[in-house]
Parts: sequence; structure tokens; C-alpha cells
Amino acid sequence: MSETPNETPVDAASEVAALQAEVDKWKALSRKNEERFKQASNELDGFRQASLSDHEKALEAARAEARKAVVGEFSSRLAEAELRAHAAKAGVELPGLEYLNVGSFVAEDGAVNGDAIGQFVSSLPRPVEKPEFAQGLGLGRQGGAGVPQLTRADLARMTPAQIYTAKKEGRFEALQRGEL
Repeated sequence: MSETPNETPVDAASEVAALQAEVDKWKALSRKNEERFKQASNELDGFRQASLSDHEKALEAARAEARKAVVGEFSSRLAEAELRAHAAKAGVELPGLEYLNVGSFVAEDGAVNGDAIGQFVSSLPRPVEKPEFAQGLGLGRQGGAGVPQLTRADLARMTPAQIYTAKKEGRFEALQRGEL
């Protein structure tokens, strides 16, 4: 919108305020019409229910119960699948699903709550990349099988570099255990 010489910024501000008031009026009318539609739909459902025979009412109740059971079963399966997918994506391991209340991730209408699943998976501990402590402590014999062992006589003829290498290779294991 281009300004003309006789138009002032105050006029533009009043136009914006008038347009905003018009938008708010139409929003309010739209919400009012939505409420009327919901009321009319509920009344129509009430009339339909009232006009049904006992047999039709029982049939409708059975359908609703079956629908609820199917939604309940498949929504829990869907929640399990979502849990597994989020855990795989995050690189964490889920505890056993028999220990989890999977139903807590499902709303009453059967929809899976992805935000709750995401929060739960993010609270799980991450796997440790490397061991925190030395893993070879207290395991018993450390030398490999079939490594020829050296005696005290061999040790007397070796240089310090040769002794270091032989110890690293595990050739003094029997000597250290007192077997030779």
C-alpha cells in the first residue's frame, strides 16, 4: 500500500486496527458456527439413538465395544513399535517390554503419544563405548596357549630388551607362577 501525500501514519494505524477488529469478528462468528454444528450433530445422534430398536441398540453397542477393543490392542502394538524405533534411533537399549506399561504411551482415543515416548527414550542410559576399568584383572593365566616358556637359565643369558619382549609375549608365565 503506497502512501499518498495527504495520508498520515495515524490513518494507517487506525486502518490496521479496523482490519484486526474485522478479523476478530469473523473468527468469533466462525467459532460460534462450529459450536452450533457440534450441538446439532449431538442432537442428531441423540435422535438416531432414540429411534433405534433394542436389537439395533445392542448391535451398535457391540460394534462400539469391538472398535474399542481393536483400537486398544493395535494402539499398544503401535506404541511398542514406536518405542523400538525411537530406541534404535537414539542408540539405547529398551528394558523388556513386559516390564513397561505401554498403555501409558497411548491416549484414550488410541493415538500414540510420541512426545512421551521421546521423553522416555531420552531418559534411558546411553551404552558405554569402552570399558571404564581394565578388563583383564583377576582372570587367571594371561599367556596364550602353546607359547614356549623360558627357564631361569634362559633368563640369565638374556639382555633387558630381550627380557621385556619375552615378558610381553607371555614366555615367563610358568616361571612367574613357580612351575619351573
